[in-house]
Amino acid sequence: MTEFFETYKSQLISTTIVISTVVILYFITNIIHKWLLNKEKKMFPSAPLRPVNIIKRILNVLWLVLGLIAIAFIFVDSAKSETLIHTFKLASYLGLVAVITIVAASVVNMWFKYKIQEKIDLHYDPTSFKFLRYVAVFTICFVGVLFGLLAFPSLKGVAQTALGGAGVIALIAGVASQEALSNLVGGVFIISFKPFKIGDTVKVTDTMVGTVTDITLRHTIIRNYENKMIVIPNAIMNKEKLINYDLGELKCCERIEIGISYDSDIELAKKIMREECENHPLILDNRTELEKKDGLPVVKTALTQLNDSSMTIRAWSWARNYSDSFALKCDVLESIKKRFDNEGIEIPFPYRTIVMKDNQGK
Repeated sequence: MTEFFETYKSQLISTTIVISTVVILYFITNIIHKWLLNKEKKMFPSAPLRPVNIIKRILNVLWLVLGLIAIAFIFVDSAKSETLIHTFKLASYLGLVAVITIVAASVVNMWFKYKIQEKIDLHYDPTSFKFLRYVAVFTICFVGVLFGLLAFPSLKGVAQTALGGAGVIALIAGVASQEALSNLVGGVFIISFKPFKIGDTVKVTDTMVGTVTDITLRHTIIRNYENKMIVIPNAIMNKEKLINYDLGELKCCERIEIGISYDSDIELAKKIMREECENHPLILDNRTELEKKDGLPVVKTALTQLNDSSMTIRAWSWARNYSDSFALKCDVLESIKKRFDNEGIEIPFPYRTIVMKDNQGK
């Protein structure tokens, strides 16, 4: 045993130094990790802790890998030392690129979140900042991956071409599908021309009505009135004919239509609908000064259609916004139905005549 220690004394000392260095780096990393977590919780309570945890894991794995390579370097001959040196440099480079990329992406993401919250507090539109946050974080991660590819000779040409500027677009166009590109371009058009923004109430179809909560590189998210999130690709949103209830004036005209039978009094039905709409607290007087002077009613009513078994009476009622108009319509439909029942106005429903044949005599 003594002879063994005497023979490999220098190697054992070097191994002990490497192991001690790895252990020290491991403890230093954990101490810094705890310090960063406490600082982040104090300064940015809502910031995610995942990036800090990922950096800690990457560094701990990096120290272990570098330590194993250093120990192997001590015991191998000079013929294999070049390979170990190359592997050591490669692992160090990839670890450094990974850490820098995660730190840069996290800092940019937190900065955009701060600016978005600042815009919201000042009642400004945060849509552009939310979209640019996705673009910036994606770009940083993409560039980080390209720098990582530079470490591999077989992929170095691709990375250099992509980092050249115009090569980024060519590379994306070459590997991405047409649908993904159309969604990306659609998102850029939405942010540029602003047919809607985050917080707007939009109607895409009769079953897709809600508030825009987010616009990403790929899709737009709408929260409907059932509190369900509807994810729609940007390409569809860019081509679809949609209604934006918050674009321009917020006041909204709700058309309330009810069918009455041909035996019912048309003037009485129009009067009831007009009175019920005008008495609702959410009704908005949209008349001009001239119309008020002429004594025109707040709510206009008219016979709009003669159907097979009913006549359609329509009332044009105005509200301050889409939400008020929807609530007004629901309340007024109920109150009009009750008034119609009391006043003898019939709302027709289909009748069927059933003929029973007696086949016993046949």
